Amino acid sequence: MGLEVYLVGGAVRDGLLGIAVYDRDWVVVGATPEEMLADGFQQVGKDFPVFLHPTTREEYALARTERKAGVGYHGFEVFADPSVTLEEDLIRRDLTINAMAQSPSGDIFDPYGGQQDLENKILRHVSEAFEEDPLRVLRVARFAAKLAPFDFKLAPETQLLMTQMVAGGELTDLTPERVWQEVVKALNTKSPSLFFAVLDSVGAVAVLFPELFALHSVTQPKKYHPEGDAWIHTMMVLDAAARLSNDPMVRFSALVHDLGKAITPEELWPKHHGHEKAGVPIVAELCERYRVPKKWQKQALRVTEWHGLIHQGLNRTESGTLLPYLKPVTYLKVIKGCGALKDAIGFEKVLLACKADAQGRLGFESVDYPQAVFWMEVLEVVNQVDNQKILQQGFKGAEIAEAIDKERERLIAEFIQAYVST
Repeated sequence: MGLEVYLVGGAVRDGLLGIAVYDRDWVVVGATPEEMLADGFQQVGKDFPVFLHPTTREEYALARTERKAGVGYHGFEVFADPSVTLEEDLIRRDLTINAMAQSPSGDIFDPYGGQQDLENKILRHVSEAFEEDPLRVLRVARFAAKLAPFDFKLAPETQLLMTQMVAGGELTDLTPERVWQEVVKALNTKSPSLFFAVLDSVGAVAVLFPELFALHSVTQPKKYHPEGDAWIHTMMVLDAAARLSNDPMVRFSALVHDLGKAITPEELWPKHHGHEKAGVPIVAELCERYRVPKKWQKQALRVTEWHGLIHQGLNRTESGTLLPYLKPVTYLKVIKGCGALKDAIGFEKVLLACKADAQGRLGFESVDYPQAVFWMEVLEVVNQVDNQKILQQGFKGAEIAEAIDKERERLIAEFIQAYVST
């Protein structure tokens, strides 16, 4: 269309790394909004000069400069003018590896050493303008997780700047929505624990997720947790969940499942009896603070409250045999508490998070988790109750639910007896 257009940002970076590119962003140099509209582009938003291509619907932004003039995400003065150069536009970006542009002919424009940092696997900020947006602390952590297969490291000066930003209280300007968006993106990477590890290295976990930070140095029984404290275990569980499931809800549930261990009185360590229920209000508060979707909250709370009993669904005897350990009434309590009667798929996700908990331990990474199959078998047994048959027996009001549960418990007892016999 006669415009001076460049592919920019993540698409250039991922293309050079050989990563599949799904989203492409473009910058237009030397154009005015009127020229863009005349060429059929549709302007979106009021704060930034961004336009949608008339056919591809990809985003085209006019080259611009920004200056911090206030607090928060909208506290920037944007200057978009045909006189703004590509180099001036790129210097406002976060990392050198994201500050490259590619011409339609394939030439790479790299004024800030992005290709060299890409080759050396370094995450380095472009300029001091980095500190004007505290969200960049989370973005850098997310890029570390996203690029984990390439083993990128933080440049020392970038780590120092991020640490100074955190210590200076910059993260308090972040809205819950922006923090949560970055968390979700991080949960969708292959190594989400790296997101939290980088944040922890600059002091951001203590500020944004004090419930997680409190797990540091909380001891656990060495027999079952040779990996060390509850923080290390949590990070291992998170990565185990990432290996087991692409569902970010499963991964989030794994992340928060043990928050109750942080409030166990130290004199009771390394044991944490009752940490499951103790963690429920802590998880609920974290979810409310970051306005986590209700469906995610429900899933996380179920894993937090019931994972201990789910692990005990089958217990290994001294001879090494796995046998049912709980009473029929307890099996039913767990199934109802997890909403399994109405949502079997959701229950499977709860069990996946529990499996991640079992595998998120040093030396147990590949351990089998027969409890998952067993619990689904129990659910299948429970669902065999004929509600209509019970209604025909003349029960009224609350007696109906009580009679149905008694029948469910009877079927579970029969199933357990048959399981033990075989």
